[in-house]
Amino acid sequence: MASIFDMRLQDVHNKLRDKEFSVSELVDAAYKRIGGTETDVKAFITLDESGARAEAARLDAQIAEGGELGLLFGLPAGIKDNIVTEGLRTTCASQFLDNFNPIYDATVTKKLKQAQSVTIGKLNMDEFAMGGSNENSSYHATRNPWNLDHVPGGSSGGSAATVAAGQVYFSLGSDTGGSIRQPASYCGVVGLKPTYGLVSRFGLVAFASSLDQIGPITKNVEDAAYVLQAIAGYDELDSTSANVSIPDYVSALSGDVRGLRIGVPKEYLGEGIDSGVKEAVLAALKVYEDLGATWEEVSLPHTEYAVATYYLLASSEASSNLARFDGVRYGVRAENPDNLIDLYRKSRSQGFGPEVKRRIMLGTYALSSGYYDAYYLKAQQVRTLIKRDFDQVFERFDLIMGPTAPTTAFRIGEQIGDPLTMYLNDICTIPVSLAGVPAISVPCGLADGLPVGLQIIGKAFDETTVLRAAHAFEQNTGHHTLRPQL
Repeated sequence: MASIFDMRLQDVHNKLRDKEFSVSELVDAAYKRIGGTETDVKAFITLDESGARAEAARLDAQIAEGGELGLLFGLPAGIKDNIVTEGLRTTCASQFLDNFNPIYDATVTKKLKQAQSVTIGKLNMDEFAMGGSNENSSYHATRNPWNLDHVPGGSSGGSAATVAAGQVYFSLGSDTGGSIRQPASYCGVVGLKPTYGLVSRFGLVAFASSLDQIGPITKNVEDAAYVLQAIAGYDELDSTSANVSIPDYVSALSGDVRGLRIGVPKEYLGEGIDSGVKEAVLAALKVYEDLGATWEEVSLPHTEYAVATYYLLASSEASSNLARFDGVRYGVRAENPDNLIDLYRKSRSQGFGPEVKRRIMLGTYALSSGYYDAYYLKAQQVRTLIKRDFDQVFERFDLIMGPTAPTTAFRIGEQIGDPLTMYLNDICTIPVSLAGVPAISVPCGLADGLPVGLQIIGKAFDETTVLRAAHAFEQNTGHHTLRPQL
């Protein structure tokens, strides 16, 4: 039964419909796997076993009555702990929200319920999504299932690790500067960041509102298309939601990439990119050549400014968004304050971890009088130049490809004391987030026994081409079938 999570989604549906196994058995398999691996992996913050089993029983009754099966019917899923879930603790991996039980569901959570998936629990992350290794969680560090001495990436490290470990069928993460794609690369799974505005952010605890986007982490591209189909769409509760038509993503997976024009930025294969990663990406491009696509080197000249631009903008928005956490309205409140100002000071000092405080301070400084024009405004101008780089390349090419991360997963503790080095791990993903375009990370090989991710970047709202190219690569290689030996 453990191998059930390696099946195609359509095959799982067929077996459920034919009563070869039940949703309750799927949920049993998930919790059995969690029981055997969670001590090592530590992917979850909160499990919802009673709720999951009750939902499984309800769905089994629906099958018995011959009811319609939803798009994600019966599939055990994990949800990143910054996506609110009604009645299920949502902490953002912060002590500040240790006691927070939301009274409503995020839009994506509602859509998962409508698609009839089963929520197994809430997944570990870097506190308030700030970090690239999962070591900034205030609860525990999640470990990479491929090598427990290495990080799973972040901030959606728990979301990637749980799928890689076979604990759930799929998970949801959030991506601000690469927080779905980088951990997917490190853990050897598929991670999709949709176009900004395609998936509602309502109910996602905000880090950087102009960058945050929810997306799926799965074992294969077809499943990513199914999950995206379930969660994409306009939402009037989200002022940044795009009112665009939603195509049939699954039907776009034709496997045909003949004539596809691919641009490969020289900046993504230059200095700082590990030789094993570069080798795996070049081998992936050879696969596309054999399938009838063409590629050539291009330039995204403002890439060198992307990391500095991102951390000024993201930290500024974080400073503003996290101002609401004051110990008054919700969350943990400091005891015995002298006055209201002391309550704010003590609650924020005790509730926030070091990385969150670092970014709040940086953002507050960048937004302060006398520095706004020099830092925040200048960063916004550079962001426009970065987006123009992508627009110009997309005038000639259908897709952009390169590595998802410059290296494979590093060891736990290796970079936590060096924030700048940690930030540079997102050099390949940050420009995509600043441009607001979609990208997917798919496994494309191993280097030193650890997974390497190929990043496929598309035009805004052209997820169909991104998914089609990713699926074609997957169908002609076996990298996505490799599993860690826990």
